[in-house]
Amino acid sequence: MTRLLLVEDDELLGDGIRKVLTQRGDQVQWVKDGHSALACVSGGGQDLVLLDLNLPGISGFEILQSIRAVKNEIPILVLTARSEVVDRVRALDCGADDYLVKPFDIDELSARIRALRRRASGMTDDILCHGDLVMDSCAHAVSLAEKPISLSVREFGLLQILLENRGRVLSRKQLEEKLYGWGDEVASNSVEVHVHNLRKKLGCDLIRTLRGVGYIIEKAE
Repeated sequence: MTRLLLVEDDELLGDGIRKVLTQRGDQVQWVKDGHSALACVSGGGQDLVLLDLNLPGISGFEILQSIRAVKNEIPILVLTARSEVVDRVRALDCGADDYLVKPFDIDELSARIRALRRRASGMTDDILCHGDLVMDSCAHAVSLAEKPISLSVREFGLLQILLENRGRVLSRKQLEEKLYGWGDEVASNSVEVHVHNLRKKLGCDLIRTLRGVGYIIEKAE
């Protein structure tokens, strides 16, 4: 699950991207101008930015420069109708990590998002393995000892977060911030419920609770 900031002033396109990526399990915060984009990035909490170049007020180029000027290394994927080489070069030189020309296929967008997330987290592919547990984030599939396991979107997202952070304790607040979208109503025991369900499906020893601190999947020996 990826927390995305979408910066796009086209109502139809922005709404379409937000809906499809949300359906695929990502959390999408959508803003439509440069000032809002910079405010959101300054506040933090995103894993990746999807950035249009032609925006009202502040251009995408200026946003890129402002983000990189403060040493913020958040991955940025530019989405734009500008297809000229000079524009691609300028965007990359301003700090973009990747560049996708409109119109684009949503599957290619998803693949590029996954690639940037892998690069940022040091992963080499879409497969996460932990003992007999295998997670394929691209196919949204999980198996245990080669047996397919059915997980809800939230359960899958929580498991992915914990596997990507093996060896690190994550607090309930940290997990909620990564698991839920901006403005979502979050029940006080939602993380505990998802952890309980994962333990029922995957075994009680996978996720360890550090009382008063958080949850952890230990690194495999």
